[in-house]
Amino acid sequence: MALWAAGVALGPGAGPASAAATSGPLGAAGPGVVSGTTAPSGSVDIASAPTNVAVTPAGRVAYRQVGRGSPLVLIMGFGGTMDDWAPSFVDRLGAHFRVVVLDNAGVGETAALGPPLTITAMANQVSALITSLHLGRTAVLGWSMGGMTAQALAVLHPSQVSRLVLASTQAGTGKALPIPPAAAAAAARPNPGAVLSVLFPAGQAAAAQAYGESLLEYPGLYLVTPAVKAAQTAAIDKWMAGADAAGRAVGSLHLPTLVADGTMDALDPVANDRLLAGLIHGAQLALYPGAGHAFLFQDENEFVPRVEAFLHG
Repeated sequence: MALWAAGVALGPGAGPASAAATSGPLGAAGPGVVSGTTAPSGSVDIASAPTNVAVTPAGRVAYRQVGRGSPLVLIMGFGGTMDDWAPSFVDRLGAHFRVVVLDNAGVGETAALGPPLTITAMANQVSALITSLHLGRTAVLGWSMGGMTAQALAVLHPSQVSRLVLASTQAGTGKALPIPPAAAAAAARPNPGAVLSVLFPAGQAAAAQAYGESLLEYPGLYLVTPAVKAAQTAAIDKWMAGADAAGRAVGSLHLPTLVADGTMDALDPVANDRLLAGLIHGAQLALYPGAGHAFLFQDENEFVPRVEAFLHG
């Protein structure tokens, strides 16, 4: 989901071919080495945090971090970069946690995977980053496709995940309702208005504008290539069809999980949230009336405290 106007990224959109606001030379660093610069300890300003690159067995992974405390990894969704998190959302979480945001496979300075790209492969790459940063057992919040990756991470690397927050996402059992074709087509368009129309419900123009304008705080611009978007689409389709083994195993998870979404999500019917919450033992379900796929930004004032309370529980 790429949004841009006046040459500046405005919403979930990313790709492998561009020069993010970055990190410094990679040199000949080996696995586990982190290159780049480091933000002041405890700094809570994601828009000015430097981009670093961890060199892992799963390839280079670009990331930023803010805050201090127990770790929280945020995983972006379809076509998104780490610049598509509303800065205020990340900074508020950074007031209580060490928040790490990253670029998915093939996006920005993160190494491509495959072909074919799969949700499992992306989860393994996130795992490699967690190991490289010595995060230990971390909380994970995934949005949309990032929520699929978060589920796979918990299935495949349970020792690395303490708690899950799954936002606007679907189970990988093959039983979730499909993404409505018209909404999917709009989300893939290069037109910012079309993308915002599926992230925010009709009548929420102010929230959509506020979200788009907040992304202007990030200093760099890098966009997704059609090839990466196509690879991500194929990975999502495989996950939702129940053809990714990690997705079929989500019902085996036994860890604190919060499933959340807006009741007017145009990309993910609420029935999918109920299905996912029912699959994971003891999962909590939080639905935000009048909000859509980007509910976590539209209802940030309610959702962030809910996340903080859940992670501290």
